[in-house]
Amino acid sequence: MKLVIFDVDGTLVDSQNIIVAAQHMAFAAVGLPPPTREQALSIVGLSLPEAFTVLAGADGPIEELVQAYKDGFGALRTDPANAEPLFPGALACLQALREQDEVLLGIATGKSRRGVVRLLEQHGWHDVFATIQTADDAPSKPHPAMIHQAMRETGAEAQDTVMVGDSSFDMAMARAAGVLPLGVSWGFQPVEALVAAGAGHIVHSYGELDRALGHFLAQPSPSAA
Repeated sequence: MKLVIFDVDGTLVDSQNIIVAAQHMAFAAVGLPPPTREQALSIVGLSLPEAFTVLAGADGPIEELVQAYKDGFGALRTDPANAEPLFPGALACLQALREQDEVLLGIATGKSRRGVVRLLEQHGWHDVFATIQTADDAPSKPHPAMIHQAMRETGAEAQDTVMVGDSSFDMAMARAAGVLPLGVSWGFQPVEALVAAGAGHIVHSYGELDRALGHFLAQPSPSAA
């Protein structure tokens, strides 16, 4: 059995505009200047307290920023202009993987459980993922707990697991968990950051990702050799 774990924001979903807007609302709510767009996107993947600690400093009003961000995000997502579309090819990739009997799919994300549930409802994905790990279930990336929990829930071994993500946090988490880190270039962090964090391979489109995953899935498990 092979396990393919996906990050969400920047990997499956293009949520950058609403994330930046919600961060600006949060900083305005506490009377602080907002981060630049580059700074705002550089922390996507971390859980909210860790993200705002990076942006505002350890002495910043972290709890207030987190709550203001949640409030702002909730308000923004009611406007169709702030839709979070799937990246081109994401849906077809997931559908193709689902059709393979010996492949299980997972999610490991800095989103809250509530945010993931909304995503599943929006796309009708309730039966797609065998394991879902969120910011509510484990320490923030790059701690490997999300991947460890996903493997325990599915029975997958580390050598049969791949983490697909767009951030250095995803790649570092995968390395720490002993699984294959597979980076995508269309997300919110530069490729150089993913490589520095240990990305085993970088793909530049979902077509390339399909081929890279096909190669991974075709490899016999060492434990079965």
